[in-house]
Amino acid sequence: MKLNSYFTKTGEEILYIGNPNFGLLEYLSLDIGDVWHSSFEQGFKNAFTSIAYQTHTAWWYTNDFNNLNTCISWRINPYQFAIRKNVWEQFNGFDTDYKSSEMQALSLGYDLIRNGGVPLYVKDLFKSNKHQFRNIPIKDEYSFFRKKFKPEHSNYLLLRKGILNFNEIRGYMYAKKKIKFDELTPIIKPKPLNILEGKPIVSCVIPTMLRQDFTLQLLDDLNNQTYKPSQVIVVDATPANQRKDTLYQPLKYSFELIIKWQISNGSCRARNEGIELCTGEYIIFGDDDIRLAPDYIENHIRLLQTYNAGACNGLDLRADNQTQNLTDLAYKRKQYSIQKVGLSASFNNANSCVKRTFVNQLVGNDVNFDGGYGEDSDFGLSLVKSGVMVLFNPYAVNLHLKPTMGGYRWWGAQDKLLGKKRKRQPWELDTPVKWLRPVPSPTIMYFILKHFLPQQITEYKIKYFLYYLNRGSKTKLPLRILNIPIKLLRYQKSVWYAKKLIALGIRHK
Repeated sequence: MKLNSYFTKTGEEILYIGNPNFGLLEYLSLDIGDVWHSSFEQGFKNAFTSIAYQTHTAWWYTNDFNNLNTCISWRINPYQFAIRKNVWEQFNGFDTDYKSSEMQALSLGYDLIRNGGVPLYVKDLFKSNKHQFRNIPIKDEYSFFRKKFKPEHSNYLLLRKGILNFNEIRGYMYAKKKIKFDELTPIIKPKPLNILEGKPIVSCVIPTMLRQDFTLQLLDDLNNQTYKPSQVIVVDATPANQRKDTLYQPLKYSFELIIKWQISNGSCRARNEGIELCTGEYIIFGDDDIRLAPDYIENHIRLLQTYNAGACNGLDLRADNQTQNLTDLAYKRKQYSIQKVGLSASFNNANSCVKRTFVNQLVGNDVNFDGGYGEDSDFGLSLVKSGVMVLFNPYAVNLHLKPTMGGYRWWGAQDKLLGKKRKRQPWELDTPVKWLRPVPSPTIMYFILKHFLPQQITEYKIKYFLYYLNRGSKTKLPLRILNIPIKLLRYQKSVWYAKKLIALGIRHK
């Protein structure tokens, strides 16, 4: 494919095809993107729906986003796009193993997201609708699956699309014989971090429960940062009869320490109560059981400034035991090889930094997740769906101690109990769980119903049960088959609770 060249005012060469708005392209070249297109108006929005057979509800970027002028999208129109020359050359252009230009462009966009690049939809960068999306050839679909995923995924694609369909079988056999797994996809190297600009005000929100000793360790780490927070808000849900009110000594620290004793239940509500008290330009979200490298806050802010991004996830390293310290963190950090920054497809409330403007746009965490799981992913995906770019930040490092006692999961562990010993979870609303415990967690199911399409929800269900049947000893497979009716009832019960949460809508209190 022959591309034209455009040289920006900074001297960078941008390659393009089609007729872009050069004034807008000049502006875009100064920001975070690597590829820019306007494919939504050209029939590419949500193209290649077969991706759902692999990612179903596990990937933030399975579906394109609505009502945004600029957003992440890997669905590039091969006839109307612009790309940084160094990125195009690093990937050696389009992959010619695919027969169609459409699949070549989609594959490049997918590789960028997975390997440190940023493909962006930009409304009105290309206004022509001359080149519209054409269906992907079946051979290209199977070639993509063979290149990007393990063989069982192309097997599943054949199973779901029609194992008795001759064209599907032919496409499957073609890819199996001709296409190899792509192990050498290039990785976009991270930018060097800029020196910290100005004196941004940073707030930290730390929810805690039954872990006051760990929280004190964390406060000491925050006090020893190379760039200190202005404000730390500890929302403590430790029951009154088990806490020591005098442990926290605000005058000991170089930042303003606010202690809020939580009366409500749940970590989502705790974070929201902390957010209401924040005054900083940036908010650091952390768990109570982490240790922080001294440059932790500085590197969060420097990365967001370098990439002009709105949010990032730091590097969360798992401790070998809960007694490990900053010396252990330094050792583990040396073992980690930094290869990319790039877009994140997950969010971690134990280690993240978000501009407060964007936190306020969401209001906070959806408290429908209290008592369950999935609140991190929901908050992160909600940021992305509002147009915020969430990056992975390997420079901001924490050691996650994961003690066996305390924390909000202790409270949520009541979910596994039945009968009189069980404490009602928030997601049960007005219908307590009795003899049948819903599995998977209704809050996980709520996340799936909230963010994904019916086809993807169906694929989640099918894979959920296939995974159940295939895990564990083969000798116990007959027992697992016999247990399917109970598993199905539990699954349906989870969906029932999730639909009740959907009917309530997003809540913040």
